[in-house]
Amino acid sequence: MPVEMDKIVSLCKRRGFIFQSSEIYGGLGSTWDYGPLGVELKRNVKEVWWRDVVYNRDDMEGLDAAILMHPEVWVASGHVEGFTDPLVDCKLCKKRFKADAISTNENKCPECGGELTEARQFNLMFKTFMGPVEEEAATVYLRPETAQGIFTNFSNILTTMRRKLPFGIAQIGKAFRNEITPGNFTFRTREFEQMEIEYFVEAGTDQQWYEYWVQERFAWYLKYGINKDNLQVREHAPQELAHYAKCCSDIEYLFPMGWSELEGIANRADYDLRQHSIHSNKDLSFFDEDKKQRYIPYVIEPSAGADRATLAFLIDAYREETVRGERRVVLGFHKSLAPIKVAVLPLLRNRPELVQLARTIAEGLRKRFFTKYDDTGSIGRLYRRQDEIGTLYCITVDVQSLTDKAVTVRDRDTMLQDRIPLEALERYVMDKFS
Repeated sequence: MPVEMDKIVSLCKRRGFIFQSSEIYGGLGSTWDYGPLGVELKRNVKEVWWRDVVYNRDDMEGLDAAILMHPEVWVASGHVEGFTDPLVDCKLCKKRFKADAISTNENKCPECGGELTEARQFNLMFKTFMGPVEEEAATVYLRPETAQGIFTNFSNILTTMRRKLPFGIAQIGKAFRNEITPGNFTFRTREFEQMEIEYFVEAGTDQQWYEYWVQERFAWYLKYGINKDNLQVREHAPQELAHYAKCCSDIEYLFPMGWSELEGIANRADYDLRQHSIHSNKDLSFFDEDKKQRYIPYVIEPSAGADRATLAFLIDAYREETVRGERRVVLGFHKSLAPIKVAVLPLLRNRPELVQLARTIAEGLRKRFFTKYDDTGSIGRLYRRQDEIGTLYCITVDVQSLTDKAVTVRDRDTMLQDRIPLEALERYVMDKFS
């Protein structure tokens, strides 16, 4: 079973992964700040995603579209009219809930038992105004998804990059949803980061590409260390499908609160490009030179959350062990995801020559790996601290290092130690990451 969420939240605060946003003011509901280690972990998740879906493929282009878009974009996409949740209020405690999350058998508040109001529709988009005057004509929205920026740039990328189908456009960026009931730490928040692909294909080939991307994305999580027993693919029932979807599957992870969506893969058919063609009066079709045909491409969309992926990798990496009668907490991150790759630790911080040598070693390794120097405790305590934040290798500089010009390198997972000459140290560590 997964670790309890409270343990993850506590570790994240204690070790500098994730903090409550605006904490000194009492915090702001379901908003979180990534601390020094959290920002590294999340950045590593985004970097391996980008490397795998853009750099390591010849059928993908990258994009970074603006958060603010023409308001007609959201009319065309269906968000202005249909991006809503049914909302109910408790007349007694005044709390709000999604109507579809409340038992249909009784009209009672799940918190206090009070009577609930009738359901009303609540639009999830954050509305703001562009310019100095707050008027309806100046209304814009914080994007609720990154996908629409890809669709509106389809022709630009198709032309400038001289692409033929099938090809995809990848984007990482912030999105905003005014969720009624956010929660479960960083799983559901009002501000979040998406890692999305829109993959454009010819109609008739869409089903095979849809199945391909479901398998491809499932394998990606396994590649970076997620336990297969904690992953599953769940296909949406017809009544669950979004208005644009021909079919959709979720890759679900066994979070502490149960099986929940980690990434969705949808066959959006030709809905988006057709809608934007109609509303913009611009031709967003593709001309197939080989077949001498013009058509609107179908779209397969693998849509992942950077925050959810980061949380899943963190939870899955967590383990507790007993070593020589003592509790050992380890974050067993994949080497590509670990926030800190190497820690350099002097055995005695009151020996200036040891400290100087350790700092010199750290400075040299820092040019190739994210390396931290630490002398703020005994060596046993330092090891446990580095284990708990997922550091892959600890290099100990001891008194013997001054004479034999060698250091001890300890592996996080096995706790085995190798004695490595200083002149071979950089190559030794590089080989560990190759």
